[in-house]
Amino acid sequence: MNNPLMLVLTCVIAYLIGSVSAGIITSRVFHGPDLHTVGSKSSGATNVQRTMGWKYGIITLLGDALKGVLACWIGSLLVPDPIEGVSIGALAAGLFVTIGHNWPVFFGFKGGKGVATGCGVMLFVYPIPALICIGLTIVLIAILRYVSVGSMFLLTSYALLVTFWTSHGNPWIIAWAWALALMCIIRHRANINRLIHHSENKLGKKKE
Repeated sequence: MNNPLMLVLTCVIAYLIGSVSAGIITSRVFHGPDLHTVGSKSSGATNVQRTMGWKYGIITLLGDALKGVLACWIGSLLVPDPIEGVSIGALAAGLFVTIGHNWPVFFGFKGGKGVATGCGVMLFVYPIPALICIGLTIVLIAILRYVSVGSMFLLTSYALLVTFWTSHGNPWIIAWAWALALMCIIRHRANINRLIHHSENKLGKKKE
């Protein structure tokens, strides 16, 4: 890599893009509640769907996914140097846009769980494994109706596919994929606790 300063710039830009919360913007534009005080207190698409309805949840989902794609695209332009055919800039941007989404500087570091944004990142970096994992996740959620389980499965299965299929054993790419999965699991700590105690809400059921 010729210019490490460009990599730093990529990470900063990606983090700031991630810090722009589609859920918070959607709630404010359409006069919804303060997402940090209702439901799961997350600004992600699932909490928006449960507190405002499907239409607004989908808007949030698309907005958060698109910022993942946007950050990776900018990263690939700023730092195009490849690792195993993948731009270093796209990898770095994918990581930091997710960090920004989860812990946004603009909203008191209270964000979402990195699933929709991670989805955009996954599709940009390795689209075929991403599509496979998204398809399997949709089936899993349809059967179990637990979005949290599907979300963790999505990022974890992607990390597994990257590890054994697309990374060619490159430790940096493998570490990158598992970092995304680990952040998702960390952000779902409360969901994991509710799953253990059989109190997790299923899809289609309003938050109690």
